[in-house]
Amino acid sequence: MLPYIIRRLLLIVPTLLAIMAINFGIVQFAPGGPVEQLLAELEGTAVDATARLGGQSGSEVSSSAQARPSSANGQGGESTYRGAQGLDPAFVAEIEKQFGFDKPPLERFVLMLGNYITFDFGRSYFRDETVVNLVLEKMPVSISLGLWTTFLVYFLSIPLGIAKAVRDGSRFDVWTSMIVIIGNAVPSFLFAILLIVLFAGGQYFDVFPLRGLTSDDWESLSWPARIADYFWHLTLPLSAMLIGSFATLTLLTKNSFLEEINKQFVVTARAKGLTEQRVLYGHVFRNAMLIVIAGFPSAFIGILFTSTLLIEIIFSLDGLGLLGFESLINRDYPVMFATLYFFTLLGLIMGIVSDVMYMLIDPRIDFESRNS
Repeated sequence: MLPYIIRRLLLIVPTLLAIMAINFGIVQFAPGGPVEQLLAELEGTAVDATARLGGQSGSEVSSSAQARPSSANGQGGESTYRGAQGLDPAFVAEIEKQFGFDKPPLERFVLMLGNYITFDFGRSYFRDETVVNLVLEKMPVSISLGLWTTFLVYFLSIPLGIAKAVRDGSRFDVWTSMIVIIGNAVPSFLFAILLIVLFAGGQYFDVFPLRGLTSDDWESLSWPARIADYFWHLTLPLSAMLIGSFATLTLLTKNSFLEEINKQFVVTARAKGLTEQRVLYGHVFRNAMLIVIAGFPSAFIGILFTSTLLIEIIFSLDGLGLLGFESLINRDYPVMFATLYFFTLLGLIMGIVSDVMYMLIDPRIDFESRNS
């Protein structure tokens, strides 16, 4: 197993490099980059926009702002940036240097990768803070939502899927299938709005909070009260996120068990006089759970970094999903590429974890013999 894990870890390097290169190339052709956005803002509010250039002193900002009127009369040269017509070319070049766009794309990409090796993700273009601090600041929200949702989904869906498979065609199976179908059809954000209307002071009951992960006085509470307050804030977001993932995994578990229950080895085990529990959990469970485990990395990554976006917006939770979305809209490239790098690296590592879990659950699986 160890040589296989080492090879997979070594494959992370070229895979991560290829993904970063493709996304970096796509971004170069996307209109409305950070320089264009700042130039457009300068045309409207020069003082506020130039203040976003964190590396400039007050005198530099003033001199830059004073350079604009002289070129606005047509004395400036042509620029390739939309919204830069009439601006002093020296001022535009100063903004390019501030963002690092004075270098060719290939050089910028190599410098970026060199920094990423040491986990130096730079500073946000439009926030006066390092990318690492931004990610660490938003991490608790996304980790809380992702881990607890994944845990609850697997904790509830696997037993329910097994029960539905064992009672296939019964009244229990029919009624729970109706609940599962409704849950799969209702988007999580729509269910979140319904929960707000019902239980967060929207119209009926004001039971749960609507903003943040903890209360304002959380630091002054005792540890039992802190834990209660934490889960009190998580109740509605977790309930909204459970609805779709819960339905999908339940059906996947049921179908996996049904497929295994009808196989010949199960009939043979029953013919030998084994109890139903021994057949189900000693023979069927190991094979049926393989496909469920195979989907764990994608489910975890999807819940942690994708499904939480609308939930974070609706419940005013400032997490990684919202940070990545805002960085994409604002063309905040350091935040964009840093979150992409982090998400991709975590996804590749979770793929290796999935393979290891395969071998732990079913020792008959041997990736070494397969590769040889």
